[in-house]
Amino acid sequence: MWWFQQGLSVLPVALVVWSAASFLLSYITATVLHHVDPLVPYISDTGTIPPERCLFGIMLNVSTFLGVATMYVRYKQVGALIPENSRILRLNRIGLSLGWMSCFGLCIIANFQKCILYYIHVLGACLTFGVGAVYMLLQTILSFLMQPHIHGKGIFWARLAVLLWSSCSICSMFVSSVLLYSGLYGPDLVQKLHWDPQERGYTPHLISTISEWSLAFSFLSFFLTYIRDFQKVSLGAVVTLQGQAVPTVSPPGWGPEEQGLLFAGSV
Repeated sequence: MWWFQQGLSVLPVALVVWSAASFLLSYITATVLHHVDPLVPYISDTGTIPPERCLFGIMLNVSTFLGVATMYVRYKQVGALIPENSRILRLNRIGLSLGWMSCFGLCIIANFQKCILYYIHVLGACLTFGVGAVYMLLQTILSFLMQPHIHGKGIFWARLAVLLWSSCSICSMFVSSVLLYSGLYGPDLVQKLHWDPQERGYTPHLISTISEWSLAFSFLSFFLTYIRDFQKVSLGAVVTLQGQAVPTVSPPGWGPEEQGLLFAGSV
């Protein structure tokens, strides 16, 4: 059995691989068609013009579903490992709510392009990265509280390092973006997809785009730390029959063997 086949580790692996592929495929398509500059455009700019906009939206919607599933499994895992600690359970519930808000923001980014509905797109980015950073903080705190009996110290330090990486990227992106769109470098920069290195504002633009790519991959790196935890998690279903018992009358032509299979729940 391969390492990604153990337990539910395929969930965070699929989330990271699929999301990274959505960014890279949209970037390759946009640059090949000369819709954006090859040197570090905004991730959102690579999903603005068809056909890459269609690819970007579909793939990020799938990433949203994978993110929701991954965060829910993490929530159930923490609740099952420490069911008696009320403080950890409360942080766990808050973390799930914030994580799903972040996933909803990713869905907004996928379906509302920057050049068309800028403020809604920015709202989605704030939910994805801002609320998502708080989710990462809570998960790092949970990792600290759960060591050394549940989590090893290595997992905590790895998540803390990724959290610091994302925090630095957020600060860098925020400062450079505010400076870039403050009006000092001209109007309508939101619609601008091609930049000349000699233009005013090119340096803060480049810092902002590099910070955005760094931030996106720091988020993906955080979910890589779930792989070892998810290798110990399995998924099952429990069927409960509500109401009256199943009638014993079987359709004409059914023998005892078929009737027994029905009551046994076999498919």
